[in-house]
Amino acid sequence: MQISPTLGTENQSPYQVDSRREIISLLKGLRDSNQLISMLIHSGSEVFITSILDIDEENNLMIVDSAPGKLANQRIVEAPRVSFEGLLDKIGIQFSSANLELIDFENRPALQFAIPPNLIRLQRREYYRINTPLSTPIKVSMPVDIDGKLEIIKFSLVDISCGGVAILDEKKVLDCSAGKTFEHCKLDLPTVGLVDITLQIRNHQELVLLNGKSNRRIGCQFINLSNSVLSNIQRYIMKLERERNAKMTGIG
Repeated sequence: MQISPTLGTENQSPYQVDSRREIISLLKGLRDSNQLISMLIHSGSEVFITSILDIDEENNLMIVDSAPGKLANQRIVEAPRVSFEGLLDKIGIQFSSANLELIDFENRPALQFAIPPNLIRLQRREYYRINTPLSTPIKVSMPVDIDGKLEIIKFSLVDISCGGVAILDEKKVLDCSAGKTFEHCKLDLPTVGLVDITLQIRNHQELVLLNGKSNRRIGCQFINLSNSVLSNIQRYIMKLERERNAKMTGIG
């Protein structure tokens, strides 16, 4: 399972915020709403869940919660660059920093670094994606027109973000025209159950597997996602990250 961070994948200058006042306001918003944010190192190969503990404007410093375990924190401190990603009122917030320092804050370990001079505020779909487990694939049921008859077909997810999913269409039965919308889809989220969603096709890619067989990967965007469903999806993403982190730190 790998993370595909969005930082640096495209020209994001239209979404870059350089105003110090606005940057601090957004960071305080994340802090005051107790939002969990992802802390990524080594191009997203390792992800840790953290939260903002303090913002010291006078000394141009911010403090976030440390990762679980000394070895994990050591890897973060030694990383040449650390990226952060979170959500504030459905808006993706991304920033990065170098030279993180492990400190004690209010009698607990924490990480300190300079307030970023800029950040990315994404109001579209560019949230990072996390791959779903291969051992227990997550399924989404979609109504598909096959020879004039509407059939409900289940597709396996490849990855998920708060903006959408990627699915595998092994039999290539879906109309994958960009903009095609599928209503009344059912996403089966572990510990949550079936949630109603509307998916819109954004792109597709033909894949050739190692065994020579072909497959089709289809990128879909959530349309008019309700706040309750978004919260469930975000919690599931956080759950996947915690499980991944536990395995990497030897806890799970």
